[in-house]
This record gives sequence, C-alpha cells and structure tokens, in this order.
Amino acid sequence: MTALARDDGARFGRWWATVDRWMLAALFALAGIGMLMTLAASPAVAERIGLDMYAFVRRQLAFLPLALALMLAVSLLSPRGVRRLAFAGFLVAFALTAATLVVGAEIKGARRWIALPGLSLQPSEFLKPCFAVVAGWLFAEGMRGARFPGAAIACLLLGLVLLALKMQPDIGMAAVVLAVFLAQWFVAGLRTVWVGLLGGVVAGVAVLAYMLFPHVQSRVLRFLDPDAGDNYQVERALEAFANGGLVGRGPGEGRVKSVLPDAHADFVFAVAGEEFGLFACLLIVALFAVLVLRGLWRLMGETDPFVVVAGTGLVVQFGLQAFINMASTVHLIPTKGMTLPFISYGGSSVFAVALGMGMLLALTRRRTRDEVA
Repeated sequence: MTALARDDGARFGRWWATVDRWMLAALFALAGIGMLMTLAASPAVAERIGLDMYAFVRRQLAFLPLALALMLAVSLLSPRGVRRLAFAGFLVAFALTAATLVVGAEIKGARRWIALPGLSLQPSEFLKPCFAVVAGWLFAEGMRGARFPGAAIACLLLGLVLLALKMQPDIGMAAVVLAVFLAQWFVAGLRTVWVGLLGGVVAGVAVLAYMLFPHVQSRVLRFLDPDAGDNYQVERALEAFANGGLVGRGPGEGRVKSVLPDAHADFVFAVAGEEFGLFACLLIVALFAVLVLRGLWRLMGETDPFVVVAGTGLVVQFGLQAFINMASTVHLIPTKGMTLPFISYGGSSVFAVALGMGMLLALTRRRTRDEVA
C-alpha cells in the first residue's frame, strides 16, 4: 500500500511538473464561470417550461465535477494512451451517432439525441474530439511513411462522419468537423494548390447546403436581411448586451433569460452580457484566447507529428466552437445551435469538451524521451 501511494504521488508530481498550468487554470476558470451562468440563466428557463426552478442547476452541479475529473484523468495519459482512447471513443461515438437515425429522439426536426435515464446523449459531440485525434494519427503515419495511405483513410472516415451528420441532419456540426479536418491536413503538409482547390470545393458544398436545406437557407437569409424572417432570439440577445453596458445590470437582474428559450444554453453569452457587462464578456473571450494561443504555442515546440496534428485539431475545434457561439450571439454570423464550451448548460457538451481538453492537456505535456511513445 505504501509503495502504491508513493507511486501515485510520484505520478501526480510528474504530471504537475509537465502540464500547462495556464491552460489548466483557464479551463477551471471557464468551468467556474459556467456554473455561475447556470445559476444566473437556468432557473427562469426551468420555470418557463414547467420544471423545478433549480432543476438545471442540480444537473450541472452533478455533471461539471465529473467532467472535470474526466479531463484530469485523461490528461494523465501518454500520447499512445490518447490514441487508444480516441480510437475506441471514435468507434463507439460513430456507432451511436448512426444509431440516432433509428432510435434517436426527434427534436426540432433532427435526430441527434439518444434518450437515457436522466440524460439526453448527443453522440456527435464525442465524435468531434475523437475523430480529430484519429485523423491526426492517420496524417502522422502518412507523414512518417510514404507507403501508408494515411490521408486517404482519413478522407474516407471523414466522408462517413459527414454522411452520418448530414442524415441527422446537423449541417453546422458537419461544417465544424470539415473545417478542423482541413486545418489538420494543412498542418500535415497539404500543398498550397490543393488548399485552393479544396477551398473551392468547400465553397461549392456551402452553396449546395444553402440550396438543399431549408433551415440553412432560412438562417442565412435572416442573417443578411433581418426582415426576411423571425430573428427573435438574436434581437433579444442584442438588446441584452445593450442593457448590460460596461458593468452589467447586476447578478440576477437580467431580463433576457425570462424570454429567451435557450438562455441557459446557446445564448448564455447574452445573459453574461446583460448581468455582468462588457468587461465580463471580454474576460470570457480572453480565457478562450489564452487556451487557443497557449495550446498552439505548446504545439510549436513539439517534434512528434501525431502530437502536432492531433493537438492542432483539438485546439482549432475548441476555438472554433467558442467563436461560432459568441459570434452568432452578437449577430456576426448566422445563428447555429452550438454550445459555449464549459459555460453553456448541457451534459453531452460539457463531457465532450472535457474529453477533448483532457486529450489536449495530455498531448501538450512536456515529456522526457522515454515518455514520448
């Protein structure tokens, strides 16, 4: 028992000496802000839909500590352990994502969730970080040996993932997965001419999505011309930022959470703007910037192609998700139902983000030559 305790202590000491503490601090700060925002935004939403006032608060209090524990546990892994976890997670998440098309609960015309006792699971949330790591491994193996068709296999898996997401449908999620994949491919050495060609293909796919999917067309038209349709949530969000000013109306004094259906989830940033003001919103943006920039900075010092490409995918995915949520809330881009990492309410979201950030912390730890494998 004594030897086991010493070994555990030594392992924790090595982890603490090698993990990026700035990233760790920023992640815990975001989680703390997220719990505060759940307390601020969710009671009004819960009452409006007939639930107990603190129903969402209790669930998030249960989800968040477990998610942070998962993040810390995953951050202890070696790069090989991260690869194995991501591969297993990808297989399970892809199977469950495909299963939503058959047994998934239909919500707002989409089948993205599987109903479990006390929780609605969205498997595609877990598919994102796991696929980024698997794609990073395939690209890295292709870089190591010209005979291994890593890029070809990665593209095949991408096609399967995009097909599953399109059938749900979840075009926004598919766009994020595609953007992250292209960023990884670029880092893995994709030639500039191919970058231009793929950019043209992506633009064509975007136009096709606009033409084929009415909900995509509706969101784009409402963004370009507010009079073209219902912009209720965005208009209320913009009013919330205007009412909040620099320092906000004060905790609990916001009004937007009483009228916004997704005030605790997709539009939680608007609640933060109204109750805590511009300075608080800038703090949230700064914390996301710290995580993205620190992650990229740590990866610049890595020599393992797998760590570089997989880590890049996780960083880009995290930053892109945060940007999409905040930018759509302030009407910089068309609205997309995407959570703000660690701040929006949601079980699937918080666990998936914790998994991805745990893998990023593990990959960016400083290691000796013996620990790299």
